Amino acid sequence: MNIVGIIPSRYSSTRLPGKPLAMIGDKPMVQWVYENCLKGLEHVFVATDDQRIIDAVEAFGGKAVMTREDHTSGTDRCAEAAEKIKEKYGLDSDVIINIQGDEPFFNADILKEVKKSFDNPETQIATMIQEATEADHIFNPGEAKVVLNHKNEAIYFSRSPIPYLRNIEQSDWLKHHTYYRHLGIYAYRIDTLNKIVGLEPSSLEKAESLEQLRWIENGIPVTCVITDMDETMCIDTPEDLERANQFIKNR
Repeated sequence: MNIVGIIPSRYSSTRLPGKPLAMIGDKPMVQWVYENCLKGLEHVFVATDDQRIIDAVEAFGGKAVMTREDHTSGTDRCAEAAEKIKEKYGLDSDVIINIQGDEPFFNADILKEVKKSFDNPETQIATMIQEATEADHIFNPGEAKVVLNHKNEAIYFSRSPIPYLRNIEQSDWLKHHTYYRHLGIYAYRIDTLNKIVGLEPSSLEKAESLEQLRWIENGIPVTCVITDMDETMCIDTPEDLERANQFIKNR
């Protein structure tokens, strides 16, 4: 089974233009992510919409494909990239892992955990979740929460705290229930990926601005892999970039 890692990598960024090429130490951010991926995957590609990123990736010996500028999500970009990878490199993908391009120091062991979920032939989509340990994890609308069935498939994702604990002070919710937060990495069987990119945006997806709700509304199970790995550093702003460079200097 060919399990392929794809790093969607757009040049445009409102808060940090040219983010994939931002230097962390002596390497661009996209190189940090790429080299981390190779610790857990044999096949890794960058999917971008800018020749400058293609050039940078190929300069450090990586592989990249050009995709359209108008994709609305990393999932859509991954679907096109899988086709381009087959055309350019002759590689048929069985499973695609969609890897965040702005987390240069993520633990590559997380990729091995995702891969294992596809040993089950019933797994169509897999994603990573983690037990929430702080109030901000469940009350911050910037973090998606998830509730599961007994097969560890997602019942629902929300920006609101779910479930709501009636008659219990919110400050005590973590003491009375195990909450899970979504970590964002996705993996899809190729036939499922090609199916979901053809689906129309759903009402729940629009309400929460969470694309995975489109899949659940259409009856596609999302397997959730629970990890206890440490949270990684996400680079979104110049301040984050400065923090990443300081991290490199100090380690």
